[in-house]
Amino acid sequence: MSSRIDFQVAEQAIIVLAVAAAADVGRPGIPSHIHGRDLGDGQFLVEAPPGSLHVTYEADLRGGEGDLTSTALQEVVAMRPSRYCPSDRLSGYAENRFLRYAGKTDRVRAICAHVFRHLVYEVGSSDAHTDAADTLLSGRGVCRDYAHLVATLCRAVDVPARVASVYAPGLTPMDFHLVVETALDGRWRVWDATRLAPRQSLVRIATGRDAADVAFATVLSGRAELTSLEITAIADGNLPFDDHESLVTLF
Repeated sequence: MSSRIDFQVAEQAIIVLAVAAAADVGRPGIPSHIHGRDLGDGQFLVEAPPGSLHVTYEADLRGGEGDLTSTALQEVVAMRPSRYCPSDRLSGYAENRFLRYAGKTDRVRAICAHVFRHLVYEVGSSDAHTDAADTLLSGRGVCRDYAHLVATLCRAVDVPARVASVYAPGLTPMDFHLVVETALDGRWRVWDATRLAPRQSLVRIATGRDAADVAFATVLSGRAELTSLEITAIADGNLPFDDHESLVTLF
């Protein structure tokens, strides 16, 4: 797994980066003239003076089955509406379509299939202000929009849901990817309504309520413009088959 992110900093900036795989002890590479601080949970803070900022990260990791149990606090947080997942606003839509499924696992499968069928994957169809309600109305989006809509509908029918940013071998075009995790029978299970990459080979970067919590770069102050982004995620051998219905735990 590797990533290279280039910024043009117009005004002294404080930037939080989240590009390191959660399973790895490494952190994003920071140029020596930049002051960097490890915030924990894969978050790295840099203070960048005006000029060019180049961030690189590389790791040799393996995806696979994890054993993530869900705690009561995690499930409570994953049930609350959030900035991009207004589950309170879509409760009627979700309840009319998915509460008829008695089991929560069947509800999640039905929601993922519904989102896969009803959205068109279209680069540039959304922006930083687009939430799940906007995506439902427009019928198009990218991975973050698919993930937000799935998480929103799950929360609306009593299934705790959160999002995870990941490296995704097999993804085309290659980029950072966003997927959903739901708490089912005490374990976090991963879902991807885009169906663009097998879940078994995904590698976690960060976890949160929605994309606001897991952005690969957040400019807290100053001015910095993203000028280029290059992601590489390669799996050894053939990619695994994924029917996108079986229960998979994110590594």
